[in-house]
Amino acid sequence: MKYFNKIVPAAAFALALGMSSCTGDLDVTPINPNLALEYSPEGLFNKCYANIALAGNSGADGDCDIDGLDGGTTGFVRQMWNSNELTTDEAICSWGDDGISQFCYNSYDSSHPMLNGYFNRLTTGISYCNQYLTVASDHDATMTAEVRFLRAFHYYLLMDAFGNIPFSTTLGNPVRMTRQEAYDWIESELLEIEPSLAEAKAKKSTDANYGRVDKAAAWVLLMRLYLNAEVYTGTAQWQKAAEYAKKVMDSDYRLNTKGVNGWTPYQMLFMGDNGETDAAYEAVFPILCDGRTTTSYGTSLYVMASTFDGDMHANPFDVDAESRATNGTDANWGGNRARLELIKQFFPNNDAPQVAAYDMKEAAGDDRALFDGIGRQVDNPTGYAGVFKDGYAVAKFVNFKTDGSSGHDAKFPDTDFFMFRVAEAYLTYAEATARLNGNSTTAEGTAAINALRARANNGDTKTVYSLGNILDEWQKEFYFEGRRRVDLIRFGKFGGNSDYQWSWKGGVKNGRNFEATKNIFAIPASAVDEVLIQNPGY
Repeated sequence: MKYFNKIVPAAAFALALGMSSCTGDLDVTPINPNLALEYSPEGLFNKCYANIALAGNSGADGDCDIDGLDGGTTGFVRQMWNSNELTTDEAICSWGDDGISQFCYNSYDSSHPMLNGYFNRLTTGISYCNQYLTVASDHDATMTAEVRFLRAFHYYLLMDAFGNIPFSTTLGNPVRMTRQEAYDWIESELLEIEPSLAEAKAKKSTDANYGRVDKAAAWVLLMRLYLNAEVYTGTAQWQKAAEYAKKVMDSDYRLNTKGVNGWTPYQMLFMGDNGETDAAYEAVFPILCDGRTTTSYGTSLYVMASTFDGDMHANPFDVDAESRATNGTDANWGGNRARLELIKQFFPNNDAPQVAAYDMKEAAGDDRALFDGIGRQVDNPTGYAGVFKDGYAVAKFVNFKTDGSSGHDAKFPDTDFFMFRVAEAYLTYAEATARLNGNSTTAEGTAAINALRARANNGDTKTVYSLGNILDEWQKEFYFEGRRRVDLIRFGKFGGNSDYQWSWKGGVKNGRNFEATKNIFAIPASAVDEVLIQNPGY
């Protein structure tokens, strides 16, 4: 599958005009039923996927699908990442962009420009799905199930971030849904479409339907929903979370455990050929990126370029010294770097060395420690406004391939972004069963965590893990992948009367608690109307 060859053919694009210029509130003018237009179901289908990878139909430097907003900053992955990483103990940014400091200091409100972009990107994606389902739902049963999944996924992220949300399954005016109602609908929708999705089958980019979701993607989204059910509804669903996690663990998808040419199995998940190597078999839902046909400033390039400067060394196998000081592209924006607490996960004694990224993992005794410390301070002494070297850099995402070469474009990467990967099921299973077992892992849960540690060459395995240990493992495995805020909230470590502080939490160097109402973001002021109600505290 390549949703970048023909996203929406000309005739279909005419049909789609009503949604491609929408403001994101789901209030899209229906197509005149008396106007006869041809459309391509495949083009509309591809557009539902493409919203996650591209800002618009014309690539990175073309028009954005969302009127009045910049395509570079409103990319799906970029805004999901910003809201879930910059607000936590993992990332802090040195840019002065409007909205960055509010994220980094947990002072966001209803005027926050990036939350406005995230809200609009999600609601626009829902409109694309509703468009397909309105005109082409009888075209192909599997394609229809996939579009319904994508719509449910957008609704899940919208509900997680904003609580009460606008909701519609048509192109008509939306109604307001509470968080509980949205939870119930998402669960019901996923359970209903699961039989119509393709069988769970691990794939590489050379296999048919790579990049398209199947039953395993529905299982991952259900396990996410159930793992956080107590946050969303007040009622825990640990048993269901464990059940669906086990389905993923027992499926054809699997952890990548074999390194290639000196690159570790973990590194291979975030490299330019991750769709072509066995790393792809871990990707339940990859967001496809190609340096020439899928260009975006808001997907893999963002998590790559924003975390690198030109002084970093990420490829130990490249003999060209100038080329080594890159991420495999010519884009080194130097913005997002690690907060102290992330580094301390791997160096609890505050002894992280000032070495290149490819030497850091050996010093940490864990292949997941992909940090660059050369010429950098491990602390963030001046907060978000500091220089990029105030804090260790994260060299997790690169455009290098396992043969040591770079991607086939100098600027835009080939690295697919793995939205869902199998390791999430391992930690979900361990956590859910631990919560059912007096907050300590069962033998099976312990084995699941130890499997991830073994893959990372971390020999410090345990016979039992506490919930605190599990939260640490979530961070070690998934840092900078756009999920940390959700995990901290579930563990009671984010807003409210928390016993956990991190550097610059709440805008104070040593951290301070901020109000629990910030566990849910503000509805953008422009979207609050007679339908939507602003969240408490804003």
